[in-house]
Amino acid sequence: MSSIARCTGALALAVSGFAMAQSSPQSATGWMEGFPPPEDRLIRFTDDDYFAAPKLGWTVCHFRELMPTVGVHAGTSAANELPYALDPGIDKIVFQPLDGRDEMTWADAFEANHTDGLLVLHRGRVVYERYAGCLDESTLHGVMSVTKSLTGLIGETLVAEGTLNEQDLVGTLVPELADSAFGDATLRQVLDMTTALDYSEDYADPEADVWTYALAGSPLPPPEGYEGPRGYFAFLETVEKAGEHGDAFGYRTVNSDALGWIIARATGRHVADWLGERVWSKLGAEREAFFTVDSIGTPFAGGGFNATLRDLGRLGQLLLDGGRLHGEALLPAAAIERIRRGGSRSAFAKAGFGGLDGWSYRSMWWISHDDHGAFAARGVHGQTIWIDPTADMVIVRLASHPVAANAANDPTSLPAYRALADYLLETPAAP
Repeated sequence: MSSIARCTGALALAVSGFAMAQSSPQSATGWMEGFPPPEDRLIRFTDDDYFAAPKLGWTVCHFRELMPTVGVHAGTSAANELPYALDPGIDKIVFQPLDGRDEMTWADAFEANHTDGLLVLHRGRVVYERYAGCLDESTLHGVMSVTKSLTGLIGETLVAEGTLNEQDLVGTLVPELADSAFGDATLRQVLDMTTALDYSEDYADPEADVWTYALAGSPLPPPEGYEGPRGYFAFLETVEKAGEHGDAFGYRTVNSDALGWIIARATGRHVADWLGERVWSKLGAEREAFFTVDSIGTPFAGGGFNATLRDLGRLGQLLLDGGRLHGEALLPAAAIERIRRGGSRSAFAKAGFGGLDGWSYRSMWWISHDDHGAFAARGVHGQTIWIDPTADMVIVRLASHPVAANAANDPTSLPAYRALADYLLETPAAP
């Protein structure tokens, strides 16, 4: 790995939809404790391993201490109280993992998946809530690529409201991108990540584009002699085309930042301000959320969002309720319905995501196409907002799994979610 890659590798782990697998155990205990902490328990943003186990278990709750951020305004009114009807039977739910392991309980899965926090809403009530590691009720936790789904939701909202046309070319919407790979792609192709980009996120390759992307997005001064792009937007102008847009799904973080630029240009507000004004300030959130930013303050639309477990639950419930809260439409129902319908399953299949047969990707959301109509926002190391309309259920999980790819926890997570849905469907409605 080059010296530049070593300088930026830790940042790339944080910003991408995928990251290097780490197999060592991790714990938040003992890191950064003391005034100052002992040298062997320090974590700095410049550490190559700040976003890897064992440091990961602390870092996911402390991005704001490590790098510049921009807030997502929570408004001045009191938090929207969540009704509680905790169900102690949930921990005893038994399910069969998909990888041949012995049967497991819901409580077992919490530990197996290195969960920091888990919240379940059923019929709008909290039926399960549990914390571990660095997380408690008020902690802001990084959600990694769940951020992409929020950016996609904004984009789909702007389409539903007529601010954007999904068939418009990106080069028309953002002229600076006209000569890049994005220039002749439609907004819909960016939303669904069916753009054809000469861009690699292969972390095993020290020459992969992701390292240049990470360096461009770093808020730190560049290494001596570096003359490449500075900032997320500047990097996007350098991406070249490979293939035909619309042919296949390709999960690439740069699509989300391209969408973030399109949103900013169309509305005059970057994604953090838009989300704060339109949603977070009206959601009844308990805390201001935030995005990490690059050296010129651009929010990282592909993976920089941080929020509390409960506030993410409120957001999931808003989507389950068709964008309405207390009779007010915060988001257009049409946008949420378009997401739920999903994208091209044949295009998705070409990406070869094992364990997600029959799924699709729409507006940066993962659509299961199961008989419950479940759809999800997903991020590395186990971050999830899982929405099951049939079971009237929202699950939010925040985690610090030492392996980045969701393939490490899907064999236990996916059957656990379905087992819980089936259990809740049999639960009598509260009076």
